[in-house]
Amino acid sequence: MTTKRKYAIRFNVQECYFVISCKDNTFFPITRQKKLLIRKNSVSLQADMISKNQIKMIKQLELKKFRKREGLFVAEGPKVVGDLMKRWEPEAIFATEGYSPTRPIEVQRISEDELRKVSFLQHPQQVLALFRIPEAPTCDLSNQDTLYLALDGVQDPGNLGTIIRLADWFGIDTIICSEETADAWNPKVVQATMGSIARVNIIYTDLPTLFEKLPADYPVYGTLLDGNDIYRQELTAGGIIVMGNEGNGLTEKVRRRVTRRLLIPSYRTDDTAESLNVAIATAIVCAEFRRRGSVCQ
Repeated sequence: MTTKRKYAIRFNVQECYFVISCKDNTFFPITRQKKLLIRKNSVSLQADMISKNQIKMIKQLELKKFRKREGLFVAEGPKVVGDLMKRWEPEAIFATEGYSPTRPIEVQRISEDELRKVSFLQHPQQVLALFRIPEAPTCDLSNQDTLYLALDGVQDPGNLGTIIRLADWFGIDTIICSEETADAWNPKVVQATMGSIARVNIIYTDLPTLFEKLPADYPVYGTLLDGNDIYRQELTAGGIIVMGNEGNGLTEKVRRRVTRRLLIPSYRTDDTAESLNVAIATAIVCAEFRRRGSVCQ
C-alpha cells in the first residue's frame, strides 16, 4: 500500500485504531484512548478529551502565584505560539483539528468547546500552549552603547505587552522592570506582545538599587513634565530609557536617579490631554532615539 504522508490517516478496525508507520508503511495498533496523527510529516499524540485537572491547572495560570508555582505560562493563537516555539520548547499544546504545527511536535487535539473552556481569549484561536517561564538573564549594563528600556511600575497588562512589542520593533533586546511592574507572563501580556516576548529579555529588579551601581556619567533618561524637549535635546546612542506608571509617572526614588530629563511636547496652545498613554509615549521616545541613531550613521 502506498500513501502520501501529508494526509492524516486513521483506520478503525473493530474499535481498535491502526496507523501506518512513517518509516516502512507497516501497521501497528494503539489504544482507543489515544490516536496517532500523521500530518505534514509531523507525528503528534491525540487524546480524546482534555481532563478536568488539565482545565483547572490551565485556568489557574491566570494568577501569578500559580504561574510561579508551576513555572509555566500560557500562549494562544498560531502566530504567538509559532513565534514562541522558535525559541522555547512547549510543555504542552492543546489544539483543534484546524491547527497545523510549524514543526513536528506532540499535540493534544481537543474540540472547539474544550478550547473555549481553557482559553483566556474572547475568541479562541485554534491553539493554546504551555511554556516554561525562562530564567531571567543577568542584568549587564556595562556597554553604554546599548539602549535599554526600564519600566517603573507599569501596571496595565495591555500597556506592558505593547511596550514589549515596541522594544522588539525598535531593536531593544532587554527590558528592566521594577518589582511593582505587571508580570510579563500574564496571559494578557503575552497575547499583547504578539510573539515579541520570545525576542525580548525581561528582567525584574529593584530599579533604584540598580541605578546606584551605574557610573556617574551613565545616561539614564526619563520622561518628565519639567524635562527638555526631546526633539531639541541631545541623545546618546545607548543608555536607559525609564518609563513610569500610567497614573503617577516615575517614583521619587527613580526620579532622583534620572540624569537626563525629557519632555514630549504638546502642540496645542489651549487645553489639551493631561498626558500620553505610557505605551504611546514609549513609542515616540524609542522612535526618536532610533531616528537620531540612523541619521548619525
